[in-house]
Amino acid sequence: MGSEFRPMYIQRLFSLHNLLQPQIQFYKSIFSARRIQALAIITDNPQTTTTLNVTHDAEWTPTSISYSKLLSQCCQTKSLNPGLQIHTHLIKIGLENDPKHRNHLINLYSKCRVFRSARKLLDESPEPDLVAWSALISGYTQNGLSQDALLAFTEMHSLGIRCNEFTFPSVLKACSMKKDIIGGKQIHGIVVVTGFENDVFVANALVGLYAKCGDFLDSRKLFDQIPDRNIVSWNALFSCYSNGHFFKEAIDLFQDMIITGLIPDEYSLSTIINACTGLQDITQGRKIHGYLIKHGYTSDPFSCNALADMYSKVGDFEDAKTVFDHIPNPDIVSWNAIIAGCVLHEYFNLGLELFLKMKRSGITPNMFTFSSVLKACSGLGLQDLGKQFHSILIKSEIELDPHLCSGLIDIYSKCGEMDDAQRVYDMMPQKELIALNTLLCGHSQNGNDIEALSLFSKDRDRIGFNEATLLPILNSSASLQDVYVSEQIHGLSLKTGFQSDPFVINSLIDSYSKCGYVERAKMVFDESDIADLATFTSMISAYAQSGQGEEAIKLYLKMQDLELKPDSYICSSLLNASAILSAYEQGKQIHVHTLKSGLLSDVHTSNSLVNMYARCGSIDDASRAFFEVPEKGIVSWSAMIGGLAQHGYGKEALSLFDKMLKDGIAPNNVTLASVLSACNHAGLVTQAKTYFETMEGVFGIKPTQEHYACMIDILGRSGKLDEAMDLLSRMPFEANASVWGAVLGAARTHKNVDLGQRAARELLVLEPEKSGTHSLLANIYASVGLWEEVADTRRLMKDSKVKKEPGMSWIEVKDRVYTFIVGDRSHSMSEEIFKKLGELMDLIREEGYVPVLENDLHNVTTSEKEVLLLYHSEKLAVAFGLIATPPRAPIRVKKNLRVCIDCHTFLKFVSKVVTREIIVRDINRFHHFRDGNCSCGDYW
Repeated sequence: MGSEFRPMYIQRLFSLHNLLQPQIQFYKSIFSARRIQALAIITDNPQTTTTLNVTHDAEWTPTSISYSKLLSQCCQTKSLNPGLQIHTHLIKIGLENDPKHRNHLINLYSKCRVFRSARKLLDESPEPDLVAWSALISGYTQNGLSQDALLAFTEMHSLGIRCNEFTFPSVLKACSMKKDIIGGKQIHGIVVVTGFENDVFVANALVGLYAKCGDFLDSRKLFDQIPDRNIVSWNALFSCYSNGHFFKEAIDLFQDMIITGLIPDEYSLSTIINACTGLQDITQGRKIHGYLIKHGYTSDPFSCNALADMYSKVGDFEDAKTVFDHIPNPDIVSWNAIIAGCVLHEYFNLGLELFLKMKRSGITPNMFTFSSVLKACSGLGLQDLGKQFHSILIKSEIELDPHLCSGLIDIYSKCGEMDDAQRVYDMMPQKELIALNTLLCGHSQNGNDIEALSLFSKDRDRIGFNEATLLPILNSSASLQDVYVSEQIHGLSLKTGFQSDPFVINSLIDSYSKCGYVERAKMVFDESDIADLATFTSMISAYAQSGQGEEAIKLYLKMQDLELKPDSYICSSLLNASAILSAYEQGKQIHVHTLKSGLLSDVHTSNSLVNMYARCGSIDDASRAFFEVPEKGIVSWSAMIGGLAQHGYGKEALSLFDKMLKDGIAPNNVTLASVLSACNHAGLVTQAKTYFETMEGVFGIKPTQEHYACMIDILGRSGKLDEAMDLLSRMPFEANASVWGAVLGAARTHKNVDLGQRAARELLVLEPEKSGTHSLLANIYASVGLWEEVADTRRLMKDSKVKKEPGMSWIEVKDRVYTFIVGDRSHSMSEEIFKKLGELMDLIREEGYVPVLENDLHNVTTSEKEVLLLYHSEKLAVAFGLIATPPRAPIRVKKNLRVCIDCHTFLKFVSKVVTREIIVRDINRFHHFRDGNCSCGDYW
């Protein structure tokens, strides 16, 4: 019998009563004991809906007691169809008005959600008693109809019928479900007036009511006032604490219960295990596991599921797998816990394998299963499999809740299918914030920054936003270098109070710094009350990325004063900051910290260490760091190849590249750019042409602007200017500033005025604010004696308000970085420095040094030019280094521009007369001056 026909059928039963009265005695006489026995058997099986078969055997006259027993069995098993048949027979034999039968029927119909019939029986009762009303109220509550339960209670109370210890728990539970603390307190008043406040069942319901309504203080007071607390009392408060995320309070309460000597049951233990999970307290969780074993609850499915969930989320996943493997018949909750654990621990393949095993076991997946499975597909980048699961979801008619939709959006986003991700979002009938945040992250991570900003602008007022929403928006504004958006989000965070969220603070610092506003990033940092490792890391990274290595080191020292222990990310940032400054000693100190902290096993830190030593001029230290990298990836190899190339060891760089290929590591864009750079620094034109022409065919990598710029620079330096321009004309895209900069550099090297003018025109369009173009063009003019053109170029710079970047050099001495500019007399030891410079000049003149004046742009006398060249910043830095560093120690200098020919010649002679190695890093490469020679072979 279909459920939709049951109410109609029951109504017909009532109408049959009068018509059947003459035949009642006949039915009484033939009703047999066998029929009663058959009915009793059927009601024991809640799945049975078979119609009873009448069998004739020994005659037996049924009694009211036997019907009550049968109806009670139907209520216990929620067997509606047998109950309907008994109701039919009661009508036939005229016993339907018996109060006990009527109450049993009301109870049965209420439990089976046939409330219309239950209410009809109640309304037709001459004097409905407390039992009938309690049955109806209990049925409403058990089926989640809290409002109907409270209305029924109000009606009963208005009739003057007093509640008892069985009715109050149902009514109080209805208030709990609605979180109706006002109504609950009113009923509490009635409980006190009627004297049931000390009944343990009523008291337990009151404890649950106050806790679920958030009033944990009164809940605990009521709990403490229960005279004879049973396990249900404790469990009620455990559950409320745990559900309210008061995990520590739940665990403390559990310890109190153990002290009283009360033995926990499986419900207590599973609830406390969930509290341990929420508190991430695996130690306490293992203790509860011990209680489970001690009290013999290891086969309880709820406890086992809670254990599997706890070990998956907090402990060792192998423990979770062991618990799961010992569950005799895992249900959907068990499978969901272990599959979610696989995803959490990034065992994505195992998660998918378990999903298939679950399917084969006959368990039907639900929305939680699919949510985990979609994350596994996303983690593995299995877009096609994710689409298949999407199809299964549609076919199975599982409701696509916000979490499932977010999972689908996530997998499409991670596979770069943003159109499909947007389509899933658009098809959601009710947009939720979790889905919006996932889609924003997808757009931001896939470089769709404009789309991310547009979506946020469109949906933020309708759906709202939280801290997580602001993070991808700040990331997109950083990518677009749109400081206006960063400022708007900053303002929103201040209005909403999200500026105190550490993730928002760190994203604001990152966004401002990437937009070029490091001072505003510093302002956010200074105004933050959070002085944790993540915030310091963000600010140190901001300084490092903007080239302010000195500020990064200062902040690191401040962090040490606060006794914050650095992690691998901050060590990488600090090593990069040291590399930017060429701060060799500072870098070595960071190296020591990474060793002490055990962070060298981190690949990113190891790669940063290789890069730092290479950029600080110690290629030997870089080589040692490289060979100690635990698992060399393409970044490691590229860093070492690039380092060798910058130091002029072109052949060694190419040899290492060949070894990398033999080890089975495929190059990327950066590696091949380093290989071409190695050829460039070593003047290996033929090899460079071979690598460039075969990079797409052999390695599957199309040349980028960087590769073209490097190849054009190689051809230009070697004097193959026509070939360089031919290659430029064949580029598949418009040449950028790097390419034209290479052409301008070649024109300067070979004093080609026409080519220099053409390259300069292009660069002035692409980078009008850069002073280097004017300087190089003026150099070309000066090299051929075109002084009027030099003056015109200078005049153009002045009219265009382009400021020439001054030559600056840095040298690190005793953990401090000293800066010098041309003719600088601001140093406290300037008198000694200039005196030392004079001594050096006398020594090298004796060795044959002659100033190189041809590239000096000043139209003055020769002697005046010699004076101007004498005080270039790198010469001052080297003179200071000879004074301030120990004898025989290498002198390391960094310069922001290309080393001029005269300084290059000067330093070769100085290295010979003082028998010291001088390492200079200019804008292009490293120069190692030893015994009168340079590692570049005068090719730079």
